[in-house]
Amino acid sequence: MAAIRFGLIGRYLRPYRRTVLLGMAALVVVNLLSVSIPLLVRGVIDDLQDGFSVADVLRQALLIISLATVMGAVRLWSRMLVFGVGRQVEADLKQKIFDHMLRQEPGWVQTTGSGEVISRATSDVENVRRLLGFAVLSLTNTALAYALTLPAMLAIDPWLSLAAVGLYPLMLVIVRLFGGRMMKQQRRQQEALAQLSDLIQEDLSGISAIKIYGQETTERQAFAERNRRYRDDALQLARTRSTLFPLLEGISSVSLLLLLALGSGQLESGRLSIGDLVALILFVERLVFPTALLGFTLNSFQTGQVSLERVEELLRRQPQIQSPAQPQPLQQPRNGEGAALEARGLTIRYPGSERLALDAVSFRLEPGELVAVVGPVGCGKTSLVRALGRMVEVPAGQLWLNGSDVTRVDLDTLRRQVALVPQEGFLFTASLADNLRYGAPDADQATVEQAAVQARLEADIRGFPDGYSTLVGERGITLSGGQRQRTALGRALLMQAPLLVLDDALASVDNNTAAAILEAVRQQRQRTILMVSHQLSAAAACDRILVLDSGRLVQQGHHNTLVGQSGTYRRLWEREQAEQQLSRAA
Repeated sequence: MAAIRFGLIGRYLRPYRRTVLLGMAALVVVNLLSVSIPLLVRGVIDDLQDGFSVADVLRQALLIISLATVMGAVRLWSRMLVFGVGRQVEADLKQKIFDHMLRQEPGWVQTTGSGEVISRATSDVENVRRLLGFAVLSLTNTALAYALTLPAMLAIDPWLSLAAVGLYPLMLVIVRLFGGRMMKQQRRQQEALAQLSDLIQEDLSGISAIKIYGQETTERQAFAERNRRYRDDALQLARTRSTLFPLLEGISSVSLLLLLALGSGQLESGRLSIGDLVALILFVERLVFPTALLGFTLNSFQTGQVSLERVEELLRRQPQIQSPAQPQPLQQPRNGEGAALEARGLTIRYPGSERLALDAVSFRLEPGELVAVVGPVGCGKTSLVRALGRMVEVPAGQLWLNGSDVTRVDLDTLRRQVALVPQEGFLFTASLADNLRYGAPDADQATVEQAAVQARLEADIRGFPDGYSTLVGERGITLSGGQRQRTALGRALLMQAPLLVLDDALASVDNNTAAAILEAVRQQRQRTILMVSHQLSAAAACDRILVLDSGRLVQQGHHNTLVGQSGTYRRLWEREQAEQQLSRAA
């Protein structure tokens, strides 16, 4: 497993190997200089004991200052190089993950969970950045520090050097113990903050429901509980940090006192010069930070490797719905007509489900035809709609658009030919005009306004203070249900797709407006329209009606024909008429 992890690390660093090698070379220079400076200080101090000239001392002092300045500049450069690689990998990886998520089928996010996906794309990627930036630099720097500093110390006095650094393993153990605890506490704090943020976002989105049901007190208590949990987690992390760093300073001070105590005896015996003792003190102080940091580095290294594997697991996931390796061209409608759509025994089964969502459904839509799809709840209407744009996997040879098997057509090409309007049209936090032109970002203002007229939205837009520049709130919360549906419909109409699919997209629109919209759309014969509807009065105005029941196509024909036959459609029609009579009576 370790080899695989190091292989992954190497693969991510390989595109930036030149920058990484430059950073490593800079660290070598930094550590060579950091070893040279204490040795120069030793020489100056020893020279002071035997008589000295001010000029020599100044010259040595200027040399030490110059080397220290160069060392600082090179250290800064090395950090910019190596940390920059981590930041670049983070940016590239986030872009790669985002592009990868856009290629997945819609159902994947629902089964995986958006929170899990967001966690891997943010928190795990940040851990990878620390691994490839901070951890790599720190491990390299610590290895170089010990490799160059210990020989210099041992050359001065082996036993005194070993005694001085003898407590450093204890420092590493303490950092490892406290570092693991700090990581867990920090993770709990982040989770508590995420829960607090989720509550705030949810309450802001549902502020109307909170006020309607008078639940301000309940929400206030829920916020206080999560806020208290976040405070407690933050305080625990602060206590751990407040305990760890004084401990490290204490161990460093004890090590220094031990060096001074043992070194004073060496000075008296003449086996050690004052310059040697000062050099050892500088060397010991130099090793404190890399040793203390090593524990955090090892924790970051382990966490980063786990996060790297989680990110790789996400990237290895291949979408179930993909464009064919060798896509076939999609035939365009003739003479500007609508699309021809044909289902040949269309059968859909969702993963993990025992029943068929669609069971051998066969029908044909002629270019320019307006066809309704009706049926009881759970009959397969939405599954049919999702199959048309390959939002679910479609078996080969069962669904044809303009004489082309949709499974052999490039996905982007196919979806440009099908404009789907869902029941809950998603709107973005942008202007009304930008929401309307979302499917065709380059559309001019005249085209946007024409789509609004066709969707019977223009009168509403004129009533807004900012007109087409009106900012639509998150998920379209500033608009009514009917306005959201008509905005989504206008977006689809603007695309000029040959096949328009309405998935109960007029449910929140009154009957007169819905009839006017359908009439305006029907006048443009360059579109074939498939309309899923629970309102049979709207379906009655269509050219033809497809009736689904338990995933099967049980009836099809014109309203007048179907209502005269016994079966699912007449039963649904009679139920709707009875509900309307009861509503009028009430």
